[in-house]
Amino acid sequence: MSWILIGLVAIAAGLMLVLRPPGSAGFLRTLGTRAAGAGLVAAGLLFLANTSFVFVAADQVGHLKRIYAFEELPPGRVVALAGQKGPQATVLGPGFHLIPFVRVLYDYEEHPLVMVPEGYYGQITAVDGAAMPAGMFMAPAIPDDQVDGMLDATRFLTDGGFRGPQETVLKPGSYRLNRYLFDVTVSDATAATVVPTGHVGVVKSNVSVPGVSCREEVVTAAEGSDGADSLSVPLVPRGCVGIWKEPLLPGAYYLNRAAYEVELVETRVQTWEFKGGFTKRIVDLSVDQQGQLRQEQRTSEERVPEDAADRAVFVKVEGWDIPVELRVLVQVDPADAPVVVGSVGGLKEVEDRILVPAIRSIVRNVAGSVIRVPVREADGTIATPARFETRPTRVLDLIENREALEQTIETIIKVEGRKAGVDVREIRLGEPAIPPEILIARLRQQLADQLSQAYTRETAAQNERIKTEQARATADEQPRLVTSQIAVQVAQQREQEREALGRAERKFLEELAKGQSAQATVLGQDRVAMLQALEKVLATLENRPDIIQLVGRLVPQTLVTGGGTGMEGAAAVIGQAVQQAIRPE
Repeated sequence: MSWILIGLVAIAAGLMLVLRPPGSAGFLRTLGTRAAGAGLVAAGLLFLANTSFVFVAADQVGHLKRIYAFEELPPGRVVALAGQKGPQATVLGPGFHLIPFVRVLYDYEEHPLVMVPEGYYGQITAVDGAAMPAGMFMAPAIPDDQVDGMLDATRFLTDGGFRGPQETVLKPGSYRLNRYLFDVTVSDATAATVVPTGHVGVVKSNVSVPGVSCREEVVTAAEGSDGADSLSVPLVPRGCVGIWKEPLLPGAYYLNRAAYEVELVETRVQTWEFKGGFTKRIVDLSVDQQGQLRQEQRTSEERVPEDAADRAVFVKVEGWDIPVELRVLVQVDPADAPVVVGSVGGLKEVEDRILVPAIRSIVRNVAGSVIRVPVREADGTIATPARFETRPTRVLDLIENREALEQTIETIIKVEGRKAGVDVREIRLGEPAIPPEILIARLRQQLADQLSQAYTRETAAQNERIKTEQARATADEQPRLVTSQIAVQVAQQREQEREALGRAERKFLEELAKGQSAQATVLGQDRVAMLQALEKVLATLENRPDIIQLVGRLVPQTLVTGGGTGMEGAAAVIGQAVQQAIRPE
C-alpha cells in the first residue's frame, strides 16, 4: 500500500511541475522544472509498476492471499476460489507474473517444492474440500493417471475432493502443490513397503476401492483334507476391507500405511532347532602303556542357543530320561500365507503357539512308545525277504534305528503342519545324550576293535617296509645279479650244446654200428676187423707224416704175394713198416 501512495504522490508532484505555467524565472529554469516533474512522474509510475508483478524462483511456488475483494469466503471453507478473499487456490509457477496491484490486493509468499525422496511416499492431508461421507475415514485413492488433476487445488475443490486424509500418496519426485490446501508429510513412517525376495506380503486393508465386489471367503489351510482342526480364516479380494486372499509378491509398493498394514511372511525354507538345555555326561576311554583300557567321566553343559526354537526334547525310554536334539525344516507356501496371518498372526506365532508344542509332544510319544523295525538275522543282516516287527522302543534305537523314528515323527508332524498352513519338509534327530552306563560296553568294544585294526594296519605297514628294504637291497646288488644271471644263462647254453653234441655222437655211433653190422654181413667179421684196423692206421699216418716217410723207405724191400683181394699183402707191408718204425734201432 505504501508503494502505491509513494507512487501516486510522485506522479502528482511531477504532473504539477510539468503542467506549471512558465513564469518570469526564465526559460532554462522553467525547462529544468518540467524535467524534474517528468522524472517524478516516471518514478511514480515505477513505484506503481512494482506493485503489479512478482518473480517466482525455479524451486519455489508462489502463494497468494487476497486481502481486498467484494466476495467473502463461504463458511467452513479455508481456500478461496477466484474473486474470494483468503488463501487462493491458484498458485504461481516459476518466472515473472504481471498482476495489476498484486502486491496491494494480495499478500504474497513463497513455499518450496514438495520433495519426496526415493524409497518414501508423501502422505497427503487436504485441509479443505467436501465433507467425508459417513463410515469413511480416508478419501478413496485416485488412479495414477488422475493424480496430476487432483493436485490442482481449484479442480480438487470444484470436483468434489474430500477434506481429510487421502489414500492417494505422492510417489518419489518433485511437486508444485498449494500448501494452503495440501499438507504433505514425508518421514520414516512413510517409507515404501518392500517385500524382499523369499517373502510375500499379506495385506490387511482398512479401506475399499469403490466398485469392487467384496465377498468374504472362508479359506482352510489344510487343502486336500477334511479340514478338521485346521486353521481357517475369512479372506477378501484385493481392494476390499479385510485380509486380502492374494498376497503381495516381492517388490516395492507405495501403500498408504494409514490404510494398509502389510505382514511379511517368509516363504523360504527355515530351520527350527531344538537344542541344548541339559547336562551331558561323557565317558572317555584310553589305553595305557601296558595296553589296558582306562575310562574317565566328565560333564558338559549344553546351553540353548539364542536362535534355537526351543530346548532339546526329553524322551523317557526304558526308564531313562534322554534329551534328544532335532532339526525341523519348514516352509510356508505363498498361497497359505494369508491363512497363517489371519489365524494366528504370522509364522513366529505358528511356531510358538502351535508347532513347537506339537513337535515336542509327538517326539515324546513316538520315541517313548513302540517302533517298527526290520527283522535281522543272527549275523546282524536284514532278513530276506524283508520282514518287520513292532516292539517297544529301546534306548539304543535312538542310534541304531534313528531313521525309522525320524520317518514316523515326520509323517505325524507333516499332518499337524498342514493344519497350521506350514509345510514340514524334513525332521532330523540329532545325537542323543544317552547315559554312559548304557554305552560303556559298546565303547570298550569299539576301542578294542580300533586297537585290533591299528595292529593289523601296523603289521601290514611292517610287511610293506620289509618288501621295500628287499627291493632296495636287490637294486644295490643289481650289477652282480645281472652277471650271475648271464653266467647261468651261458652255463645253460653250454649244457644244451653238450647235450646236443652227445645226442649227435650217439646218433653217429648208432648209424656207424648199423653200417659195420651191414659190412660184416657182406665181408665177414674178420675182414671188417681188418678194415677197421686199417682205417685206424691210415688215420695215424695222416697225423704222423714221418711214419709215411719211413714206410716209403721200407716198401721196396718187401714183397707180398697172395690171392684174394690183395688186402693181405697191403696189410703185411703196412704192418711190417709199422713194426720197423717202432722197433728200436
